[in-house]
Amino acid sequence: MSGTTDGADSLCIVGAGAAGAGAADALRGAGADVDVTVLEKSRGVCGRAATRRRNGCRYDHGANYVKDPDERTTELVRDLGTDGLVDVAAPVWTFDADGRVEPGDGRDEHKWTWTAGITQLAKRLFARTDAEVRTGFRVASLDRTAAGWTLASTEGESVGPFDATLLTPPAPQTAALLAETAWEDERLPALREAVGAVSYRTIRTVVLHYPFEAERPWYALVDTSKEHPVGWVAREECKPGHVPDGESLLVVQMSPAWSRAHYDDPLEEVAPDVADRVARLVDDDRLREYDWVDDQGWRYALPEGGAAADVLRRGEDAGLYFAGDWVAGEGRVHRALWDGHDAGARVAERFG
Repeated sequence: MSGTTDGADSLCIVGAGAAGAGAADALRGAGADVDVTVLEKSRGVCGRAATRRRNGCRYDHGANYVKDPDERTTELVRDLGTDGLVDVAAPVWTFDADGRVEPGDGRDEHKWTWTAGITQLAKRLFARTDAEVRTGFRVASLDRTAAGWTLASTEGESVGPFDATLLTPPAPQTAALLAETAWEDERLPALREAVGAVSYRTIRTVVLHYPFEAERPWYALVDTSKEHPVGWVAREECKPGHVPDGESLLVVQMSPAWSRAHYDDPLEEVAPDVADRVARLVDDDRLREYDWVDDQGWRYALPEGGAAADVLRRGEDAGLYFAGDWVAGEGRVHRALWDGHDAGARVAERFG
């Protein structure tokens, strides 16, 4: 597969998460004549902003919503279409290491998702571009020659050459790709070091479903002490179209310490412990009696700080770009989105 078929400049984006979608959208907005190919290892798009369906329920089991810190995020989300757009109205409350629950500060920003799930963010962004999105393509290595960048999959398929490549996977996965990059350039060791220096918090999400509605004045609870075994509890029934009436579905994200200790434990062993902790936290014994459960491990859930941006920019003269929440330095969907958007704008300038 060649990077371009009509003589236009070409870009390969590795990863179809919020950063990759933001980059593709930025190129569209800039009117750049760039052929964009997106390679995604999983079967769907939007990365850790993930949605799953089961037993008549739909739930966002990674990032729970798109936070709205400024007007440009609101403008972009609404520009993607208001059909099915959800602004979760109920507030986020807090709790501490001792499990004391208190109201939040009342300054909740908009909390955006969609009736069809948070994956709509990337789906709608890609839909308004001409990017070719290939799922199920796990990139194993990169090669830089005079013709451009060529990428190889774990199955031995090669794509390219491309004039530029944008890497958006979590920093440890990006570091692994750089370790398999064939590029005789003095900048490569510094790039490898900068990306490899970013560490991550691991989180295991456990989903608990109940055949009754557990009404509460809050949408979610967050541990502000960072010391409780439970890090986050969200009521998915607060999102229209996600949970049938009369039912409850809790998305429980356990703390990094608990998650590391129990990351590989069987779900049937950890679910009762999680349910017990949630029941005690919200003082509701009924929550120990779930009727079905689900889970997802996020080994690279949240970056601990960001990579050195000045070092990462050194590869751009050779057409190698980086984007993601680990570049921005904060594990938020909107930070990944706008970091990808900014990278896409720089690619547009390169080929402008």
